[in-house]
Amino acid sequence: MTLSLVVLLGVLFPVFYRVVIAPGRAADWAGAHFVASAYGLPPREVLDPRRAGPPPPEHRAEERQSVADAAWEGDWRAAERYVAAAGEDWDERWARLELLQHVAREDDAWLDAWRAAEPGNCDAATLHASLVVHRAWEIRGSGYAHEVLDSDMNRFRAMLPAAIEEARQAALLDPANPGPWVVMITAARGAQYERARFKPLWEGLVARAPHHYEGHWQALQYWCAKWFGSDRRMMRFAREAVRKAPPGSPLAGIYLHALNELTDRPAGVALSASPLTRSLLKKVAASFDAVAPDDERLPVLRHLLAHYMLKSMMYGAALEQFRLIGPWCGAQPWRRNGNPVMAFEAARGTAARLSRTRPTTKPPVYGMGR
Repeated sequence: MTLSLVVLLGVLFPVFYRVVIAPGRAADWAGAHFVASAYGLPPREVLDPRRAGPPPPEHRAEERQSVADAAWEGDWRAAERYVAAAGEDWDERWARLELLQHVAREDDAWLDAWRAAEPGNCDAATLHASLVVHRAWEIRGSGYAHEVLDSDMNRFRAMLPAAIEEARQAALLDPANPGPWVVMITAARGAQYERARFKPLWEGLVARAPHHYEGHWQALQYWCAKWFGSDRRMMRFAREAVRKAPPGSPLAGIYLHALNELTDRPAGVALSASPLTRSLLKKVAASFDAVAPDDERLPVLRHLLAHYMLKSMMYGAALEQFRLIGPWCGAQPWRRNGNPVMAFEAARGTAARLSRTRPTTKPPVYGMGR
């Protein structure tokens, strides 16, 4: 063995140990010896794989159910009031439209009545255009293009131009409302818009709502490698979202979705535990501290954050995220292999073991929070 080879092995083995051997041993330890409550975490027997986070407050769930029931009974006015009550909180307004979209997928007679009664209502027009886009996507399915039947792909592509035109007309009804622009951005990649045609849509959205979460998520999909971008473009877009995320917004979480897109695919790349990645994950965590604890987007994002902190060997920071997550483990990536409780427990145990955190006998304090 040459001296240079010895030196090379001396450099590589510590890295291999930290990345492969140590996490494997920690996971084995977690299975046999990990006592979650000693680290301020809920015990394994109370872990809940049914949800990513706590259910919404009772009053919020009751309001949603009331709006849905009224719509199915033919009263579209309750839906109109529900959306309008969000005012210019464009993220909340979009979330309410998404709820109504699920309602309309079961029965859309009330939506037709709303549009007929108020043809100048931007929300009704936007909702219908969005419903058409989602129905088109249901025909296509979520597989890669080569996995989709030609007949389904043709039907999918035939529906999208009409949906985009509907959204354009909706945008004229309320020029300040970003909702129609989110619909257009969502449909653009399926309609095979090249970058020159996509750019004005994106500019139209951010001119109205520069931090719109769903709009950014849809744009991220456009910029990923499987559509019209590349890994480099996608990650640049995601880093920019972290940089411009305002206080109280979960927008920095777009970076976590980008990491998921990068690593969770058939030919995914390994996450680089680089100083840049760690710095960005810290910024994401700090941004989440300012998000309202009852923001329903936050639980899914915290699960992803804990996962990628673990992959980046940020064990202490990952452990803190697990404390904030509490007993909820019904989220990706824990559900990927069919046993979310086991995967979640192994991840928590690995974070506890490799963070070198000392166990304590104090009563645990945990739960989804800031």
